[in-house]
Amino acid sequence: MWLLYAFSGPILWAASTHIDKFLVDKYFRHSDTAVLMVFTALLGVIALPVIWFFEPKVLALSWLATGVMTLSGILYMGAMLFYLRAIQTEEASVVAPLFQASTLFTFALGALILHEMPRWPQLLGAGLVVLGALGLSLDKDMRLGGFKPRLVLLMLAATFVVALSTVVFKFFAVRDEFWSTTFWTFVGEGLFGMGILAVPQYRKQFATLFRKNPGAVIGINAANELINLGGGLGVRYASLLAPVALVSAISATSTFFVFLFSVLLTLFFPKLGREDLSARNVAQKAAGGALIMAGVALIEALAN
Repeated sequence: MWLLYAFSGPILWAASTHIDKFLVDKYFRHSDTAVLMVFTALLGVIALPVIWFFEPKVLALSWLATGVMTLSGILYMGAMLFYLRAIQTEEASVVAPLFQASTLFTFALGALILHEMPRWPQLLGAGLVVLGALGLSLDKDMRLGGFKPRLVLLMLAATFVVALSTVVFKFFAVRDEFWSTTFWTFVGEGLFGMGILAVPQYRKQFATLFRKNPGAVIGINAANELINLGGGLGVRYASLLAPVALVSAISATSTFFVFLFSVLLTLFFPKLGREDLSARNVAQKAAGGALIMAGVALIEALAN
């Protein structure tokens, strides 16, 4: 049964990636994606009293723990902002595999801060991740001029911040308090949203979008947050039933599911998907995604 829970993570996260793409294309094509982060922050703020009602001990944690968790929420929102700006112009199946670069940064920061040194097979896996990511950043004709520096830089920024957030959690040993972590992470997300609203240009865009499509934007965002939470809970529960290295390796298959969903949307709901299904492009995506998944699986299989 642990396999079912473990696979719920990458499947739900892949679905969430396409929902992000839908939101950006439909409602934020002519707006800055920073405004979308305000809606995400708003949902987190709404959830705060609910979490506190069922788990009042979230307010009894030390100042250090609450500060680290809040900072993690701010870092997460910053990473998602870079990610959304990448997905605004690129296919979901290209952006999602590049997110696996967080593995490289996690190893580097882990070695620097936690003194966790990777072994040679893990370094080989890291090399496969880099090779696959570079392959996916070329255009479908595999031209050198097809390299997309803006996409790579945005995703490197996003994955670095995600990795930093992960290492900070482990360093302060507060990652096991799930609802406390969620509560104070939402506080950090709310602070990030307030910072965005402090900019007059973003505040005006937010007011316009909220006035035109309040139900659609908030409703889809709320569903997306629940999907993300479900994926996280599934993977967390699977880790209680099986070695965490195996569960983490399975999580790397999110790349495959993102591409699979892209193909299905393009075939059956072309208005919602725009995947290039030419034989050459499909072969390139498959090869790049396979390299990344193989690299991450090799790294995670030896992590413990």
